[in-house]
Amino acid sequence: MRPMSYGQGGPQSQWDPWKPHSQQQPWNSGGTGTPDWAALAEASEARNKRRRLLFIGGGALATVAIGAAVAVAVVSANGDSEASNRPASQLPATADIPAESPAAPSFAPTSAPPPLDPKDFVASAKKDKAPLSPQTLFPGTQLTMGETVYKKGPTADTRNCTSAVQGTLSKILDANDCTRLIRVTYTKDNMAVTVGVAVFDTEARATKAKTQADDKSFVRALTGGGVKSFCDGAFCRSTTNSYGRYAYFTITGFTNGKDVTEKDTAAFSTGDDLAEFTFRQIRRRGEAQASAAANE
Repeated sequence: MRPMSYGQGGPQSQWDPWKPHSQQQPWNSGGTGTPDWAALAEASEARNKRRRLLFIGGGALATVAIGAAVAVAVVSANGDSEASNRPASQLPATADIPAESPAAPSFAPTSAPPPLDPKDFVASAKKDKAPLSPQTLFPGTQLTMGETVYKKGPTADTRNCTSAVQGTLSKILDANDCTRLIRVTYTKDNMAVTVGVAVFDTEARATKAKTQADDKSFVRALTGGGVKSFCDGAFCRSTTNSYGRYAYFTITGFTNGKDVTEKDTAAFSTGDDLAEFTFRQIRRRGEAQASAAANE
């Protein structure tokens, strides 16, 4: 029951909070009086409660409307609704999906060409085109091997290979078509050694000449220019070898006419030093030509 108003005089009018203001009865139709404040407060609270209910209901409807709009937008972006509800197994594979950026270009693997073999350039006359002379093979006036210094003596160069050798070597060089023979002599104290380099058109011929040489195959000792005669009737020590299209021979002896024996280690080391130096010079010739070809 609503509380009664506390107005003064005359019958009290009832205030209906659910009616518009224009339809309400006057607070005091019989004259002046105070309004029913309790009724007014109750009516105000009822209106506020009703307004909150309307706001909550309206918010729910707005949420439903927004959700529907989003659903429509999703369906529109993905085609029809049937496509949007496809299972994951029916979706395009990862490989079918375009990448965000183009793939990096790929290049076929490459490899550097093998280095040129220096020996190839001294293995045949077709490739061995560098200048050749006693001076190019044996430059300077002396050479040093380790701690030993050898003084350079006379040199010789001939196209008649057999004229610069003796023993069985003459026939061997002729049979293998020797085209040139270069000689040089080096001295140290009372020892002298002559190196003879026989030139062939191919490596095969030079190798054959080396293998055919025996203990009676000698290069002729080269004297003159201050070098006394040696290995003229005395026993001397000789060596034979080849590299590429070159076969090279040494003969070592004493300038005082003494025979070389197995006890004369200095004579052996002298001949070995000059044979080693000759090999290095021929190999350097090939290295120089290979380097020049690689830089072309």
